[in-house]
Order: sequence, then C-alpha cells, then structure tokens
Amino acid sequence: MDESTTSTITTTEESVVENPELSLVPPLPSEPADSHSRSHSELTTEELVAKSIAPINKHFLRPPPLRPSSNDAVSQTTANAAPAPSQSTFVKDKKSKRQLKRERRQDQKSSKNICPLIAKTGDITSCPYNDKCRFSHDVEGFKAQKPEDIEGECPFLDSEEPCPYGLACRFLGTHKSKDKDGVLGGKKKMSDECNGLNKDVQKLLWKNKMKFPKADTKLKALGLLGKAKSKTKIVEEKEEDETVPGTCHVTDGNGVSEVNGDLDTKLESAEVPEEDDLDIKVGSDEPPMKKPKSVLEENGSSAKANNGDVTFMEKVVGESCTQTEPEAGMDVTTPEGDRSLKLHPREKKIIDFREKLYLAPLTTVGNLPFRRVCKVLGADVTCGEMAMCTNLLQGQASEWALLRRHSSEDLFGVQICGAYPDTVARAMELIDQECTVDFIDINMGCPIDIVVEKGAGSALLNKPMRIKSIIEAASGTVDKPITVKVRTGFFEGKNRIDSLITDIGNWGASAVTIHGRSRQQRYSKLANWDYVYQCARKAPDALQVMGNGDVFSYLDWNTRKADCPELATCMIARGALIKPWIFTEIKEQRHWDITSGERLNILKDFVRLGLEHWGSDTKGVETTRRFLLEWLSYTCRYIPVGLLDVIPQRLNWRPPSYYGRDDLETLMVSDSAADWVRISEMLLGKVPDGFTFAPKHKSNAYDRAENG
Repeated sequence: MDESTTSTITTTEESVVENPELSLVPPLPSEPADSHSRSHSELTTEELVAKSIAPINKHFLRPPPLRPSSNDAVSQTTANAAPAPSQSTFVKDKKSKRQLKRERRQDQKSSKNICPLIAKTGDITSCPYNDKCRFSHDVEGFKAQKPEDIEGECPFLDSEEPCPYGLACRFLGTHKSKDKDGVLGGKKKMSDECNGLNKDVQKLLWKNKMKFPKADTKLKALGLLGKAKSKTKIVEEKEEDETVPGTCHVTDGNGVSEVNGDLDTKLESAEVPEEDDLDIKVGSDEPPMKKPKSVLEENGSSAKANNGDVTFMEKVVGESCTQTEPEAGMDVTTPEGDRSLKLHPREKKIIDFREKLYLAPLTTVGNLPFRRVCKVLGADVTCGEMAMCTNLLQGQASEWALLRRHSSEDLFGVQICGAYPDTVARAMELIDQECTVDFIDINMGCPIDIVVEKGAGSALLNKPMRIKSIIEAASGTVDKPITVKVRTGFFEGKNRIDSLITDIGNWGASAVTIHGRSRQQRYSKLANWDYVYQCARKAPDALQVMGNGDVFSYLDWNTRKADCPELATCMIARGALIKPWIFTEIKEQRHWDITSGERLNILKDFVRLGLEHWGSDTKGVETTRRFLLEWLSYTCRYIPVGLLDVIPQRLNWRPPSYYGRDDLETLMVSDSAADWVRISEMLLGKVPDGFTFAPKHKSNAYDRAENG
C-alpha cells in the first residue's frame, strides 16, 4: 500500500476517518490518470485543496498505517470460528423481557452492586428495606471485587454534602476528612443542576392520568382535538383509567390512539420504572402516514378551493365557537375568537439571538458536561439534546435526562421532536410546568430514518399544514419563545422553506434555524448558504433567522454575517464537536494553534464534569468513558494550525496520515478507536475486561482486528 493510493480517496465528508477499509477507492474515470500516479507529497497545494485533501506540511506526512484488510480479517475469522448456528438457534436464544428483567435483578443482587445507602454511610443497618432490598448488603464482598481506585481526586471532595457514592466511589482514597456524621468538609453546593422530573409527576405520566388543561384548550380552539374519533381504532374512554402504564394516549387530529414513543435508543437508566417491562399496546396497526386526513387538512383544502371567499383561520375560528364546554376543573383560557384579550405571539418574551454564539443541540455528544466545557470556551446559547415528545409524556427517565440544565447555562433551551400538534403541545405544557428553560425549540429537520418514518423531523417538511398546526398549538400553549429548526427541504433540489418563512413567523415562532442541506443530503456536500441568505432576506422583521452548516472558523462566521446582515446569528454544530474552542476563536478573532497539552486539559475538564454528572462510581466512570470516546471520534478530525500550509481548515477536508508535533498530538489525531481508548485510560484508568466500543456515527470499532 503506497502513498499514491491514499491520495485518491473520494469518500464524502461524513465517511472521512470512519471506515479504514474504505480508504482505498478506485480513481474516478473522469480525473486525469497521471494525477493518481503522483503521491500526496508531489501534489501542489492548489491541487490538494481542489481534491478536498488537507494541505499538511510535507515534513509531518507519514505512510498510512498498515492494517489488515477486511478480506483478511473475514477469512481469518471464518477459519477459526465454529460453524455458524442456524437461524432457528438465534430465535431460540432470544431472551424475553421477563428473562432480561430476572437477569437484571440477579445482577443487582451480586456483590458488585452494593446498596447505595450502605455505600454512602458504610453502615449495613442504614437501609430501611433490609433483606427486601434489590441490592447487595455484602460490604466485604463488594470491597473484595471493587476495581482499584483511579488517580486523581473525588469530584465531590469540595462539596458541602458527603460523596453520594461513598464506598463505591472510584476515588475513595481521597475521602480524607470526615466528621462524626461521615460528611466531607467543603465549600460549594452539591449540585447546580435542575430540570429533574418530579416523582409524583412521573407516576401520573406512567398511569396516563396527567392533565394538560392549557394544551387541550388550545387544541380544541384550533379544532385539533376530539374530532372524528369514530374514524380510527381507539381505546374506549372509561371513568377509571385501566390503560397499560408506559403507553401514551395522544390524538393525531383524527382521534385518540396509543403511541409507543420508543423512537430512539437511549442509555439505560436506573430510574426506569418496572412498568416499562410490560408490553405496550399499539392502538392501530397502520403507520401514521396512512391514517385519514385530519379535519384541519380538509378545512385547509376547502378554504383554498373557495378562492379566498373564506380564510382558513375564519373557518377554524367558526368551528371553535361550536366546541363543547371544557371539562370541570379545567383551566379556561381566552377563546381564540376574542382577539382583544388574547396574548399576541409578538407580545411574548423575545430572546435576542443576534450576534450570540449558539451551540447547536447535538445528539449523544451534546450532553451537559460537554455544554459546560463549551460555555467556558465562549458559547453564549446552549440547547439540550433532542427529546421525543411521546417519550417525555410517558415519563421515561432517560428522555427527561436530556432536559437537565446547569446553572452556568445562562441562556438555555430544550429541543423536542413530535409528529402531531397534540403531542407537541402537551409536551410543551409539561416542560413549561416542570422545567426552567428560556426557550423551546421544535425539531422539524431531523433526518434519522426512525424519526422520519413516524412522521416527525424532516417528514414535516412535506406537510406544511401540519407544521402550521404544531407551531400554532405550541405557541398558544406556553408563553416562552418558540423556535423551529428546519432543513431546506426533504428532497435535494426541491427547497421549500422560502415559501413558508413568512408564515412560520405569523404562526407564532420567534426564530427559525435553517440548516443549509436537504434531508436527502443528510451531511454530504457543502451547505447551501445562498439559499439560507434568500430565506433570511424574505423573512419578516419580527422573525429571527439563524443559519447552520459548515461553520468551522472565525472567518466562516465573519463571511456569513457579512454576506447577509439579515442573519441573526449562526448555529455551530460539528465545528464545536471537532474543536470546541471555536467559540474562543470567534470572540478573539484569531486562529488558535492549540497545543496537545491544552487539548488534554480540555479533556480533563470534561472528565471531571462528567464524573460530577454521571457519578464517580464504576457505572459513572464507564458512562463518562463512553461519552468521552464518542467525542474523541470527532476531535481526531482536527488538524493543528501549525501543520497546515493553508489556513483555516475546511470541514470537508480529508487529512492524509501524518505525525503530530509531539507524541500526544500524534495520538490525538489518530483515527483508530484503540488510540481513543488509550487516551481515555490516561484519564479514567484501565478499561474493564471485555470492553468494546463502536462509535454511533461510524463503523470502525475498538473490538475489530485493525483497531488493536
């Protein structure tokens, strides 16, 4: 494998450094043949940039690492492996939920899972459940099998409260000074996080007994609730609710249906209720896309057919006047028709996003510790990870964890995703009631298949009337600013946001973020900023428009703002994942040639904040390690400024194999998951036996032959 082969890499930006086995791609026939016979070092800087190859100084180039090819790995595995079991064997070995639950209980009873109360106090009599406790009370057995302590100090050492993990803490040796009650001395408060889910509210959500008076009143006023129930398969409404816990009853404009909200796989949480182990009923076998059109869409089409004789809103208002009286005990809001008393959307609190550095909501990596790191580095606005409305309405603890906020996040919002106006409106009311947020963002641009198939995310781009219903219902339910995140369109070449930008502001949104790619593009090709500019110039003055896509340096930021002064700001996503100090660069208007030591200090800060957030016991350490590795799978794409012949680095550049300026920098730029694990071991100790890691956005994994 010579260097001339690697110079012909033609993978897309999203597959850069992702598939080592894809690093050999035949040259495109349209390109000159002689360019492929030249090594990377022989190409000029202009030729490298034209090929989207990073122009790294020739003194730092090195031959690509020799790794076993996929065919060799497969043949070796086939030779050593036992005969593959039949399909029936796989089906037979598949475990039921009851079996998995039983195994979890047995694992909790093992000595490695000590009772949290006993671990905190060291006294076996402190647990009120005694023999009925789910966890082990064998203190000596726990100490015998506990992994050795990690170098460093307990993250809770300076808190006023005792370390909540006590004997289970992996920094137990640093628990020095204790008073007679076992409390560590300290100066600062135990936790500065908020937006946790109240247990009483969670139980109501599990039992489907939570009331949403504001949302239901607004939905009735818009004619989106209680219509055409006979057209769909629904569960009979009884005076005493006998529904299965964990099932969320929502309406979709056609009636009530049971929706299983498990759209996205989340990390397991110890607070997930036992009711989740029950099978969840589904009200209809048909997918949401196949259901009859809602009354809202029928009214919209009929109003259009009348050539303007009656407007859509007049028809809705007319229907709202014939609605039945609200239920007893329900909060009554001002009817939609009474314009003199109704709070106009423009009279709501408005957040000025202009010139602020906005960290985009990022799935998996955009967790609370990462956002705290970005705040220190200069981010002004932060937003939680995308949460599914149905999962929130079911009271799933893992989904509510995405809404948590730290006190340092002074301008903070949450992002939710839903397919129907009722689920979104009710989730809005619940968040407004239980959480402290400055704004709520509705995701209408998520390209993930499992989200789109449910009619949410980018699927809404094909349903402008559904977008209208969701924004109107949401803005009429809460007084907080509502923002919307969209893409240019669903299909490439068929942009449609420019035709909706004026209406989005009139429907009640305070701001809209436009990602300059279609759903079909996902993250391939460059963002279409010309189209973002077109939408920003067409938007009403009251609607703030933010752009998103490929901002990777302060020069990119300056260019976007100079080209279109109508843009309020730019949202930064992957640029912050790869180099979170981009916020510092923008504020100080400079290219930061950051050293490997400075980068390691940022990783240390993340680990410390992660242990505070996820815990300093073994489970918390490994959770922190997982999220650290996910982040390192992005940071390895950063090319130090001092190694480039052309600055700044572009987001779509593919780096060749190269050395860093020192051993640590060489380790950090490696695309091997084994090297990421080595970095994690520098900060969190040795990985457990049998540890494996596969990044969510990549195919290369730690347990593969070519990754160590």
